[in-house]
Amino acid sequence: MRPRPLRSYSPLLLQGWRHRIDLADVCSLCLLVFGTTGALILALASGRSVVAGSSSPLNTTLLDRDRACEGCHADIYERYKRTPMARGSGIASDGLIEGGFTHAASGIRYRLIQRDGQAWMIYDRTVPGTGPALHGEQLLSYYVGSGRRGRTYLFEHDGRWFEAPVNYYSKKQLWDMAPNYGSVRSMPDTLPVDSNCLHCHAGEVQTALPEARNRYAGAPFMVGGVTCAACHGDPVQHLAQQGRGPIVNPAALSPANRDSICLQCHLEGEAAIYRAGESLVSYQPGDDLARFVVYFVNANHREGGGRATSQYEALLKSACKRASGDKLSCMTCHDPHDSPAAAERVSFYREKCLTCHTGQKMATEHHPEQQNCAACHMPTRETTDISHEQLTDHNIQKFPRKDHSAVIGQIVELVPVGGAGAGDRELGLAYAQLAERGDRQSGERALSLLKKAENEGSNDVELHVRLGFLDQISGKLDEAQREYQAALTENPYESTALADLAVLDASQGHTDLAVKLLEKVVAADPAQTAAGLDLAFLECRIGDQAKAMQTIAEVQRFNPDSASLHQFLATGKYGDQYCSLRR
Repeated sequence: MRPRPLRSYSPLLLQGWRHRIDLADVCSLCLLVFGTTGALILALASGRSVVAGSSSPLNTTLLDRDRACEGCHADIYERYKRTPMARGSGIASDGLIEGGFTHAASGIRYRLIQRDGQAWMIYDRTVPGTGPALHGEQLLSYYVGSGRRGRTYLFEHDGRWFEAPVNYYSKKQLWDMAPNYGSVRSMPDTLPVDSNCLHCHAGEVQTALPEARNRYAGAPFMVGGVTCAACHGDPVQHLAQQGRGPIVNPAALSPANRDSICLQCHLEGEAAIYRAGESLVSYQPGDDLARFVVYFVNANHREGGGRATSQYEALLKSACKRASGDKLSCMTCHDPHDSPAAAERVSFYREKCLTCHTGQKMATEHHPEQQNCAACHMPTRETTDISHEQLTDHNIQKFPRKDHSAVIGQIVELVPVGGAGAGDRELGLAYAQLAERGDRQSGERALSLLKKAENEGSNDVELHVRLGFLDQISGKLDEAQREYQAALTENPYESTALADLAVLDASQGHTDLAVKLLEKVVAADPAQTAAGLDLAFLECRIGDQAKAMQTIAEVQRFNPDSASLHQFLATGKYGDQYCSLRR
């Protein structure tokens, strides 16, 4: 999964600090969550509709940096512009797929329409008895996804960027909820647009401001789609010297550095951990990706476990890769500058197979009635992590198994993909990701590994935050507090540390300290529903109902359909605690 900073909050006074983990812990187009922005007409407990206003997109055009390459590479330029990578993002109104659907579980109908040259998403709760009245509309700024597999949209409010809750699934030609949200009974919470996720869909991605990972000084990216620079590096010197300056040629790199260019976007694993102080922003074509991030898989899962981005993991286990070694790469079969037309795909890939399988009998007598080699040896399978999506199984087998995603061992055993080096810090953080999904055994391993890494000198924000959480759920409250304080020393805006430290302060009766910490979280990112409701509950508890209502209003601007929020407003109940909002 695409690594991203930990941002999960605890509903403050729920017994045992049941840590709230975002349902979507995976980036890419695949796991897309929602947030509503804009001015809200607050009905609060009255039952009236909540109507979201809109904000204007910052950009109506995007740059085309690749045009500078066209002078010498006109043919490649024209072919590449038709590929899914080149069309990976753009202006929403230019790439709007109009349509809609009613989500049965939540009773909400979503519609995507063009109006006055702009793209809009309109939502209404239309099924009686599924929740409180809800109506609103949101102006969409950008699309993400080429449309070959799917597409979703981004929107902005107060410089913060969010992904829509809905996704278009091209294989089934239908609109539905974003992956992992098919069964939710309310409009999903907001998911911030992280620059590391945009890295694989857009060019010249901007760095987020320190206080929130989805807040940018301007637009989140300047160039639509994946650019030439993503694979060939910075072209400034190459262009300045009329094509004689340095440029990255992936085919001329060492195998690890060559493969890294593809894997920067086409590998996610079951856990992914940045090296201390690194991110995808640091990676440049020509580098070894393993210097920046380590991807882990469960050795007790077959191949890629049926995930939509598990092709490389499966390929490593294939007989073709094991026999060919470093000679076989993604580029052996895939031309990054072009995509074969649908009518040419079978012959295009058959030719790739026959490059190695050169025997005359194979070419002429091996099932001449079936020219599609992949149909038998690389079957298309349903993915386990994305509804309505399929993948081509890259574990190229003579007789492919049907149970491609089967578990072959009950104990989780994480190993780095491709044998990348991983220390106690990286392995511990990987197990910690699984622990936050409820795996107690992984939590125990994570705690042991991370304590060891810390004792040996590891000192970074991610390590301290994960250790703080593990100590917290283990009842080691003093140690958890020290870890969160250490994280805040490194980054005073670290919102997970702020929010969970507030939990500890409140549990010890230091309500004033908890309120100050939560105020800092909500001021930096008011879209964080759990932290906002925690703050409102404490404000209510100290007798400031007016301030609590103001905080709830801010939370509701971004998440008008929160079940916890509506329960708190209607009954005063929050988790297993109670505080009346009426004086």
